[in-house]
Amino acid sequence: MTVAIAGTTGRALVPEALFDRLVTHIVKTEDLPPEFAARIMDQALAFLRACADNPGSSLSPSPLVDIGWHCFILHTTDYAEFCDRFAGRFIHHIPTDERTARDDLLAEMARTMKAISTAGLDVDPELWSALALNCNNGDDGCRASGKDGNENTGTNGK
Repeated sequence: MTVAIAGTTGRALVPEALFDRLVTHIVKTEDLPPEFAARIMDQALAFLRACADNPGSSLSPSPLVDIGWHCFILHTTDYAEFCDRFAGRFIHHIPTDERTARDDLLAEMARTMKAISTAGLDVDPELWSALALNCNNGDDGCRASGKDGNENTGTNGK
């Protein structure tokens, strides 16, 4: 599913009022400066657009970008509408405990940044740096759901 976008930022994908609410949530819950929280949310939206455009691919956010994804998921109605608009399906966040080798994480980040760029959106390289590659902290493996809703297995038997 392809939806035309106006602008090259993730923030251009949602109404300004929603973007501001999400950023405010990150500022309050993560104790981050508003400018940094805005960069995180921008990249989370860009990441989700890339996931929408690449069903079945194993794309992964950096831990910083994952903060924005977690924030957006908490706004369930807005998140579901975004997923429906851009992906035609719900983009699941499926936790995993598996440990991923550093080189594999670097490859996933590179693949994800390329997918964002291919979607016509700007990449904020600082938020995707190798310094932030501690994704597998036991909370989740930071992967978006694949085409069938379960990227961990590649198929859910349906």
